[in-house]
Amino acid sequence: MMYCQQLSVVQFRNLEDLKIDLSPKFNCFAGHNGAGKTNLLDAIYYLSFCKSFTNPIDSQNISFEKEFFVIQGEYKVNGKTDSLYCGLKRGQRKIFKRNKKEYDRLSDHIGSYPLVLLSPADSRLILGGSEERRKFVDGVISQYNREYLYKLITYNKALQQRNALLKIFAEKRRFDREALSIWDEHLIDNGGYLFRERLHFFQSFLPVFREYYAFLSHDNEKTDITYDSGLHDTDLKSLLEEAREKDRIAQHTTVGIHKDDLSFLIHGEPVKKFGSQGQQKSFIIALRLAQFVFTKKIKGLNPILLFDDIFDKLDESRVKQLMQLVSREDFGQVFVTDTHPDRLEKLFEKIPSECKLFRMQQGTVSNTKILNQSS
Repeated sequence: MMYCQQLSVVQFRNLEDLKIDLSPKFNCFAGHNGAGKTNLLDAIYYLSFCKSFTNPIDSQNISFEKEFFVIQGEYKVNGKTDSLYCGLKRGQRKIFKRNKKEYDRLSDHIGSYPLVLLSPADSRLILGGSEERRKFVDGVISQYNREYLYKLITYNKALQQRNALLKIFAEKRRFDREALSIWDEHLIDNGGYLFRERLHFFQSFLPVFREYYAFLSHDNEKTDITYDSGLHDTDLKSLLEEAREKDRIAQHTTVGIHKDDLSFLIHGEPVKKFGSQGQQKSFIIALRLAQFVFTKKIKGLNPILLFDDIFDKLDESRVKQLMQLVSREDFGQVFVTDTHPDRLEKLFEKIPSECKLFRMQQGTVSNTKILNQSS
């Protein structure tokens, strides 16, 4: 069992100085837009991923005209207490500590406190480009497979170097095949592993996804996810050799696992083009629930669930159905944001799980109410 029992935030966006004790089950945050609800969820996200889900530029997450931010969390993990610290001063590197010991590499922390986020931005998984869908896959696998994360980082660094070299060749009007092959080897060594792990992931993930989509749609629709990659038919070495002239002209690497994509299908047709708004929302929620179950199975811990502006995604009956699902014992701690406290109170009237309702105004908690006291 894992949950965050206390959160402290200083000068993070509009959260000036906030410290709250949390429920191990449901924590709801209600307030107008701009009250700080999403920022609070982002602080929880930071403690799992060492970064923001809304703004990747760390320094821009420091409160306006302030010099630093600090996020601290106290976690219970299988009965043991862990303390996490994330701090950043302007012009300095980010500091991340676990039980007062600083990490040498932030990537060593990823996956230690698994988390699944459902937010309005998830619509990009369906409507956005292939990069959004690769990020989803990479994010899930990286939480349970540290070697995958290291190889992904190495692959992306080699890709940047190879692309930079191709631009230099174009500027100098000469082509050095041998210099390029050095970076080819890095792509081949790491890319093959990443492709195999993605294949293995989908074999296990797809049945879980289908199960949850069937739950949300009352088993009325047939869905599928296909993994599209040039490596299905040949190896990366051959692909790079065949594309070398094309890469030279384009001045960037046109083949590789960084070009992989997912196809989201309903009744054999793309959800992006033929799925209704409700079907698209159900697809995204099923993806996140499958991510939860899959990660839990691998890690042996219930990931923390963050539901940001959940009523933006579903009608009230579907939200109730979803909350009843995640109230079960096989789910863990859940954070929910909404603009209407009355709607949250009504939602949790018939859900037999402890829920703390925090009302937020201008980055502070103005009132706390326990809706269902755990026995």
